[in-house]
Amino acid sequence: MTPTIAKAIWCCFVIAWWAMRYPHERKAKKAGVVASRRDTQEMLLLGISLSGLGIVPMIYVFTKFGGIGERTFIPSLAWLGLLLALGALLFFYRTHQQLGRNWSVSLELRDKHQLVVSGVYRYVRHPMYSAFFLWAVAQALLLPNWIAGFSGLAGFGTLFFFRVGREEELMIEAFGDQYRHYMARTARVIPFIY
Repeated sequence: MTPTIAKAIWCCFVIAWWAMRYPHERKAKKAGVVASRRDTQEMLLLGISLSGLGIVPMIYVFTKFGGIGERTFIPSLAWLGLLLALGALLFFYRTHQQLGRNWSVSLELRDKHQLVVSGVYRYVRHPMYSAFFLWAVAQALLLPNWIAGFSGLAGFGTLFFFRVGREEELMIEAFGDQYRHYMARTARVIPFIY
């Protein structure tokens, strides 16, 4: 593995990520929204996450920042990054598949929204966030740059910690005790831990 191959792998995973999400975005636009928390804070958080997982690393991949923030490339870490990226894609795919018409890029409830508690949702309440965290760690391992590599953890971590509580409040409003019981028996993003 070389730095150039690691960057190419990162680019391929970005394309695969988008290709998996695109059909769900099209379907989501057709489903009616009955409750939304799509406000300025939500849009700002989505922008921060996109910057860390997409814009900053993309600039690095194509410009190298003039050498700023470079670190030693370690092939074994890049191979581990590839494995984590594959795991992230699998989690990402399964989550979209199981959510179906309930999926939304922002905090929204759809018409006839259902609480999904099976599949990967049996173990964690927010497997989409699990997938994004895996992707952010994979990015840090694949890109040998302190800024671009870790911008995903910073960007997505910001979105997660400022958003997950609001999302769970929305779910409690919609599903009440059913969601509270679900919360009591599942972890947020890391099975059996957190």
